[in-house]
Amino acid sequence: MARGLCRTAAGSLLLAALAACQTSRAVQQQDAVAPGFDPAVVRRGGELAILGNCISCHTARDGKPYAGGLAMNTPVGTLYSTNITPDSETGIGRWTEEDFFRAMEEGLAPGGRHLYPAFPYDHFTHVAADDLHALYAFFMTREPVHAPPRDNRLAFPFSMRGLLAGWNMLFLHETPWQPDPAQSDQWNRGAYLAEGLAHCGACHTPRNMFLAEERSRPYAGGEIEGWDAPPLEGTLAAASPWSEDQLFEYLRRGGDDAHGSAAGPMQPVTRNLAQAPEADVRAIAVYFASLMRTRSTTGRESSRSEPPAADVDAREAGGMDAGAALFNGACAECHGVNSPRTLAGRPLLGATTSIHADSPRNAIQIVLHGIRPEQGQRGAYMPPFDATLSDSQVAAVLSYVRSHFGGGAGWRDLEGEVGRIRSGR
Repeated sequence: MARGLCRTAAGSLLLAALAACQTSRAVQQQDAVAPGFDPAVVRRGGELAILGNCISCHTARDGKPYAGGLAMNTPVGTLYSTNITPDSETGIGRWTEEDFFRAMEEGLAPGGRHLYPAFPYDHFTHVAADDLHALYAFFMTREPVHAPPRDNRLAFPFSMRGLLAGWNMLFLHETPWQPDPAQSDQWNRGAYLAEGLAHCGACHTPRNMFLAEERSRPYAGGEIEGWDAPPLEGTLAAASPWSEDQLFEYLRRGGDDAHGSAAGPMQPVTRNLAQAPEADVRAIAVYFASLMRTRSTTGRESSRSEPPAADVDAREAGGMDAGAALFNGACAECHGVNSPRTLAGRPLLGATTSIHADSPRNAIQIVLHGIRPEQGQRGAYMPPFDATLSDSQVAAVLSYVRSHFGGGAGWRDLEGEVGRIRSGR
């Protein structure tokens, strides 16, 4: 239980900087360049801020961009993101460039005040000085917003910032990023962005009992806000391997026809990457394609004609029949095997990664909460069923979908997992 709590806290405290933020804003502020900053440097800083997904965590719901105040609810309390506009009283307007560098590389605000590692400075320490300078120029030329910080509400001892000094000693590795001479320039660019500013490992790497990334298991998968951040290093269960082009399409467009659409905490990431330089997104795709030797579920021991062992009892009790009836009534309109609607911007269920995953968590989240684009934007849409389907009905339909489309072993305690996710446990 303690380990589970740590993992949940990790997903909320340390990983919130990537995708916990449900208030992503896709529109960046205009570059009102202040004296002393090269406009080209400011523009480059804006591109880097997009790659870092900065606006998602530092913008509250219905708030002004980068003014902070986003509540990040965790099992140990609530953190609020900070104001990073150049307001001199409530933002970073009085920060020198040295102050900014120290915050990004050491997790220390002016005066030596420790920042919580929900701000992923353990990744930003790998960002080159020129890029940090460009980011500083960008943030110091945003519209100043007077937004006093809200007090964090964290349980003891998490409220004691001094403990973070010990955490930094153990887990903060201030080593400059080094290119791999055996790889191409494009691969190295992708690795530099993924390991540093984009901080992909913050979600996709498991955490230890101290909430730090397990450096010996990079990209082996993690958890965030009740979602699984899938592994990116070759153990991902999927219907087919990911190619460089498919990864690029997913990151740039929010989905690809062969694997499904971005959902949950990954949605704001892809919304931002849609605005990033195409060459940078392509480089990230090249890097991860080299790491992902996807484990195909095709031909595994569960056949389409025989249900997985974990589902046999449910079938004998009429569970599979109930699931089929629910699917035909609620899902087949869009996802029916023989329906041409299935191909109209919707991936076939047999290709959707969440249906093949070892854990049902993401499939449950999608059924309960749906998928919807940001207001005014295009994107995948699926209605939520949390108000119309009970826990047992969600379990029944997913058991049917897993057996009929997934080809993997049945998910155990499916109804219990639905209940836990619905209640936020």
